[in-house]
Amino acid sequence: MSQSTADTTLDGTPRSVRVLVVDNDIVHARTMGEGLERLGYHVVVAGGGNEGAGRLAAESFDVVVTDLMMNDIGGLEILKKAKEAAAETEVIVVTGHGTIPSAVEAMQQGAFTYLQKPLDLTHLRAAVEKASAGIRLRLQNIELNRRLDERFGFEGVVGSSPQMLAVIERLKRIAPTDATVLIQGATGTGKELVAQAIHQNSPRKKKPFVALNCAALSENILESELFGHVRGAFTDASSDRVGKFEYADGGTLFLDEVGDMPMATQIKLLRVLESGEITRVGSNQPVRVNVRILSATNRDLEEAIASGVFRSDLYHRLKVVTIVIPSLQERAADIPLLIEHFVKQFTKRHHKTIKGMTRAARLKLAAFAWPGNVRQLRNVIESMVVVDCDETLDVDDLPLELDPDAAPAAVVTEASGDEPGIAALVGRPLEEIERIFIAETLKLTGGNREQTADMLGIGERTLYRKIKEYKLT
Repeated sequence: MSQSTADTTLDGTPRSVRVLVVDNDIVHARTMGEGLERLGYHVVVAGGGNEGAGRLAAESFDVVVTDLMMNDIGGLEILKKAKEAAAETEVIVVTGHGTIPSAVEAMQQGAFTYLQKPLDLTHLRAAVEKASAGIRLRLQNIELNRRLDERFGFEGVVGSSPQMLAVIERLKRIAPTDATVLIQGATGTGKELVAQAIHQNSPRKKKPFVALNCAALSENILESELFGHVRGAFTDASSDRVGKFEYADGGTLFLDEVGDMPMATQIKLLRVLESGEITRVGSNQPVRVNVRILSATNRDLEEAIASGVFRSDLYHRLKVVTIVIPSLQERAADIPLLIEHFVKQFTKRHHKTIKGMTRAARLKLAAFAWPGNVRQLRNVIESMVVVDCDETLDVDDLPLELDPDAAPAAVVTEASGDEPGIAALVGRPLEEIERIFIAETLKLTGGNREQTADMLGIGERTLYRKIKEYKLT
């Protein structure tokens, strides 16, 4: 019995409702779980209150079915923990005849309903189905909002991590204005996508969005690209040419890698920002333009100012508002969502049929460091879709750069923090080595205990015991 944490499946449909069944009698718990699984629920079974509480701490559930009287933690405590974890979780309490007053107390504390023993599977299914009705509506609304956002909102800006939600919230406030925006972030983080999202959600969206990479051109060519030129301005200037500023009039001009702009061009750009006029190369006639400037860089512009290669006054004109895009390592929680987004994108582009991705492949992708950020992940997923031949993306579809035969770098080379590298583990007690490997694998999976147990090849109950034994968090 497994559990997904995403709100939608790979094809974009709402995921199944997730149910946790908690009962001291593990046989009875499994019987209830199997009966619910036949209706399409994703069910996780816990053989007692302690295990149920551990599941609630590690995972999220839509419905919890719990026995009221158990040997360790009782059903009222499970109810409390479920509501603390997610107020919208519905809890169904199973009680014997002698504990009905306690069941009434559970209802007063927020339980959805209670069922009496001996439990009738038909009644259980009906209660879970009734509890799930509102949950399914919520999931459908989430999916509808997601599709509306893809069609009309911040298309391409994908993420549900706290870091990306903060970025998207900032974009929503910035987009309707006319402020200049400086977008900062490492190479491959998606700065141009963010710029496009700002334009598409601004009053200028019906006018052109024009992008120019300032690092890719020499000084003379860059000025001609920006401001245009007149015939005879330089060799090969056989006719007048409109520059990016004039072409983007009324719309948005995105200056990528603005930190690499030559100093002479910086001076001219500053003059345009101050006056709202451009002058074509070789001309003395100013032309008024109405353009919103968005710029991006992966350089530290304050350091560039200190080094004398970037103008302080231009920097402050460009950064009326600043957006910092986190690296993929900083927003690792978004990797599963990005994988699904790119799989759908490239199956459509390359006319392929992909039914899903194996857990082994997902773990490899989650374990990789991604120095090239989202762009690198995007290219890897496209490569996997293109080379796949069995409609399931697996480790054999991974490109060589991910080295599918190698162990995760965090374990093989150096452990993070103050933990030793692999060479330093030789001669140390096995318990200490086990503690280090469990701790590092937990970090690798972002604390996901199910994935950690799977990667280590041990049962989840064994992992819980080891975590408690070694006092890991």
